[in-house]
Amino acid sequence: MKRSIVPSSLTLLSLLCGTALADDAQRCATLATTLPDVTLTQHQWIAAGQLPQANPGRAALTGAALSKAAMPAHCLVQGVIGARTGADGQPYGTHFELRLPSPWNGRFLFQGGGGMDGVVGQALGAIPFRGASALPALDRGYAVVATDSGHTGKDNSDASFGADQQARLDYAYAAIGTVTQQAKALILSYYGKAAQHSVFMGCSNGGRSALMAAQRYPTQFDGIIAGNPGLRLSRAAVAQAWDTQAFSRAAPRTAEGQPILAQALTQADQDLVAKAVLERCDALDGLKDGSIDAMSHCTFDPAQLTCKTGQTQGCLSQAKVDALHAVFNGVHDSHGQALYSDWPWDAGIASDGWRVWKLGKSTTGKADARNATLTPGSLGLYFMTPAKPDLDLAQVNFDQMVENTAQTAAINDAVATQYATFTRGGGKLLVVQGNSDPVFSANDLRRYWQRLTADNGGRAQTEQWARLFVVPGMTHCGEGPALDDFDPLTAMETWQDKQQAPARLEARGTAFPGRTRPLCAFPQEAHYQGQGDVFACQEP
Repeated sequence: MKRSIVPSSLTLLSLLCGTALADDAQRCATLATTLPDVTLTQHQWIAAGQLPQANPGRAALTGAALSKAAMPAHCLVQGVIGARTGADGQPYGTHFELRLPSPWNGRFLFQGGGGMDGVVGQALGAIPFRGASALPALDRGYAVVATDSGHTGKDNSDASFGADQQARLDYAYAAIGTVTQQAKALILSYYGKAAQHSVFMGCSNGGRSALMAAQRYPTQFDGIIAGNPGLRLSRAAVAQAWDTQAFSRAAPRTAEGQPILAQALTQADQDLVAKAVLERCDALDGLKDGSIDAMSHCTFDPAQLTCKTGQTQGCLSQAKVDALHAVFNGVHDSHGQALYSDWPWDAGIASDGWRVWKLGKSTTGKADARNATLTPGSLGLYFMTPAKPDLDLAQVNFDQMVENTAQTAAINDAVATQYATFTRGGGKLLVVQGNSDPVFSANDLRRYWQRLTADNGGRAQTEQWARLFVVPGMTHCGEGPALDDFDPLTAMETWQDKQQAPARLEARGTAFPGRTRPLCAFPQEAHYQGQGDVFACQEP
């Protein structure tokens, strides 16, 4: 008598999973689009276990840290929407990459870019802050899409697309709509059902795009995670020119008379200012520990560091003090009218993340600060109308900048406070900002949040669907003397699934090993409770 062999439950599960993956791979190979003007250029089944590829140049402007987690099995789809020849004779089209994991958790995530875009990043849905250690969205089971926002650049500092009208629109907001439509159609075709939740997550320009997703496409997303958003990107670009001029006036000169921008403030100068700011503000949160958590109470005047007669060490020259006043008080025209925002004083001024934008490290007259290298293209080619390809930052006339940038600002800047359709559909907005961000002022975002709150029924009403978290010491999309390892995506998932709005985000960071502290929902701030390392969120 033969004994029948009954497969174990584990064996059956393995067989079923293997069959399911084989079916998914077959569906991946045959996946097609029914939308016009779309070409799918690649279908590829990716087996589980492959690691993401490093792209440090792109991460520098998006904040996304390279994930060390192996990717799940998934279908990789790449394509282009609306391929055409532009007004400048160059080829255009909105390229995208969509990754469809097996298994799928029923969620969709649109991954924001950075800089001037122009590059399709790996669609992983990594948490867009450099210190983040939480799993990317793809590893959680999200379908993830990324795009170049309608143009192909040499890198994501290339603003030459600004010569084309449609490319300006695509970068400003339109690519969000076309890529979302295509991604959702492919998700429906591949899985046989639509996503239950749709989230847009990005930092820097990706953070601005996240706000635009809610403001321009309020029915398409029910979750927005906006990191260090350049909500008034056109005015921030003007401020970058202002800062470069201000520091150039204080910089030593080459033999040819060119300013050495990086030496307008030495690292010793930065350290001196940061130490003075900490001495004034560090203990305001109840504990002197290198972090200014009581951000709303921190005021500082660099004039106190001015060198006295005969003093050469441990002080700043009058020219350097003047430069700091000009920068931190913010760009204005010749009539004293503010064009962007002032900046908060924080310990992050001593960090590389602050220097790389405002000053750079070049020892020659050829500046390498991002303000000096990105702004001539972004301001001259994209924000200004008509475009000015040969813009010299030293010659920018700030009395003309509001008018010169008005047309692009109208389509680009994410300053709307009307979110009625978004909130009616259950939309949740979670914004994170570094208080020491040298690119987009945390003070500008705070003022926007006050307008948002006032225009939406007050704080109690607004906090039902919108939360802002300001990170002490953090520069642009991470780093600085800050706790920049936190997980806004899990907070969003909990908010969507359980209707529990996040009052705090638990944060860690390599700048303060062993420390865990809450990031508090604005306007609350973390305050020491008098024992151990216990901090609680309190009204300022």
